Amino acid sequence: MLDRIQSIHDAFREHGYIADRSVVTALHLVGALRKPLLVEGPAGVGKTEIAKVLATVLDTRLVRLQCYEGLDIHTSLYEWNYPKQMLHIRLSENSGASVQEKEKEIFSTSFLIRRPLLEAISDEKGSPVLLIDEVDRADEEFEAFLLEILGEFQVTIPELGTIRAKHRPYVVLTSNRTRDLSDALRRRCLYLWIPYPDADKEVQILEAKLPGINRRLSEQIVRVMARIRTMALHKVPGVAESLDWAQALMALHRGELNMETIRETLGCLVKDREDWETIEDELEKGNLLREAGLEA
Repeated sequence: MLDRIQSIHDAFREHGYIADRSVVTALHLVGALRKPLLVEGPAGVGKTEIAKVLATVLDTRLVRLQCYEGLDIHTSLYEWNYPKQMLHIRLSENSGASVQEKEKEIFSTSFLIRRPLLEAISDEKGSPVLLIDEVDRADEEFEAFLLEILGEFQVTIPELGTIRAKHRPYVVLTSNRTRDLSDALRRRCLYLWIPYPDADKEVQILEAKLPGINRRLSEQIVRVMARIRTMALHKVPGVAESLDWAQALMALHRGELNMETIRETLGCLVKDREDWETIEDELEKGNLLREAGLEA
């Protein structure tokens, strides 16, 4: 088992994802138990990336369902191709088939539009990775609808009956905790919490994703980001913003941070006007640079 966990760790690292022990163990159990994995944590810490890298490591396809308020069965599971059905009905008007036969024809799989959930469940070639992203943004009704899929790996379509997965997908659900998820959903999943990384890990992430970055700059970025995350902000920047900022600084050929450079590139990590003013105020006072251990 230890060899298997280490191999997962090494494979993720090869693809630029620095996974700690809890992440690697959770992914091992997803494969061993074939249970869904619910990943929670702040925005921008790499929750979605887990599913993307997992699909790459397993050499299988990624099926993604992006959740939002109002998401329903038609956009997540399936819908019938009504224009195609109507065309078929018109073309077969004089075929002599009975009403029951015509109905059976138009409600067959050839007229079915598979949305992400059904696509993952009915994959004939193997087990895809099903990413249900930001499930907390969907309504409670949709969350209840997911229970059959996550518990039984099957879906029921009235016109066709129950469709069971021949190959169980690897399921990863992510949540930013904009609302509490139900106990019923949580019971069906393994659980993983991903916090903001410590300084050493975030430096490793920057260097893994951006091999050309110098150590001095990556350490400065991490120290400044750590200080910013302690501020009372509406949208706290995550690792994704650290990477965006590092890429921007490299594109501008800036090898170190100072007040002018931070002010010029603040838009890479701040996405809210009030947050911008808060950080700019701390920058002007010299608090941000001083507390991050940098010179003005």
